[in-house]
Amino acid sequence: MPKKPTFAFKPLRKYKLGKKILNSPHFQSTQALIQQEVAKSTTRTEIINYLLSLKEGKTSYLEIGVRNPNHNYNHIQAHTKYSVDPGIEFQENPVDFVMTSDDFFEKLRNGSLLDDGIRFDVIFIDGLHLAEQVDRDILNALDFIHEQGFVVLHDCNPPSEWHARETFEYKFTPAGSWWNGTTWKAFLKWRFNPAVHSCCVDSDWGVGILSKSQPIGTSMPPLNPFFEFGILDANRKAHLNLVDFEALKSLCDPY
Repeated sequence: MPKKPTFAFKPLRKYKLGKKILNSPHFQSTQALIQQEVAKSTTRTEIINYLLSLKEGKTSYLEIGVRNPNHNYNHIQAHTKYSVDPGIEFQENPVDFVMTSDDFFEKLRNGSLLDDGIRFDVIFIDGLHLAEQVDRDILNALDFIHEQGFVVLHDCNPPSEWHARETFEYKFTPAGSWWNGTTWKAFLKWRFNPAVHSCCVDSDWGVGILSKSQPIGTSMPPLNPFFEFGILDANRKAHLNLVDFEALKSLCDPY
């Protein structure tokens, strides 16, 4: 009796395995979390423009990590604004400074870019979504905002551990191509710091906000010192100080 071709078995096996994965509760719950996040209406652009509107005089804005400027930068309402991006993800890259954020801040400090005395009302960080880089961007940004200004970060509230993976290219997960990286770890680290006030707007994948003086939220003790996602997931409202957009408006002071 002739043997059946082996190629007929492998596709069936892969089909059954794929069907099992797609029908698993874990995969389906992650997909549901994605749909919930996408349905949230307030965007980072609205939040940034609101924060800029708190200032009575002329406003200044800096964006770190632009990619396509039509997604956010072009819609920001500021009297003066600058953009920084090395152009890795968007070939056209029509920004003011084609360089990394590390290079930008180094040149800003030594006076070879703009004026080293320049201060911004809002600095928006949406560059490399890895905790070490985001932490460095926050540290630099805090040196260049006005006393009542804001540092804003995108992707601070990943819905699942798959969204918070370190490697963007690994897309065969329940999160698919949706990716927030490990930005949340850098934001949480600064939530532990009593020198800053902080909150996270629960929309658009988590819009984290830091300020040196605006009363948007007090710091917390380092209850998750090893930055374990499971601990974040069980306590995200308190650990990220999650607020909605209307609550944010009640916390901020005009200046």
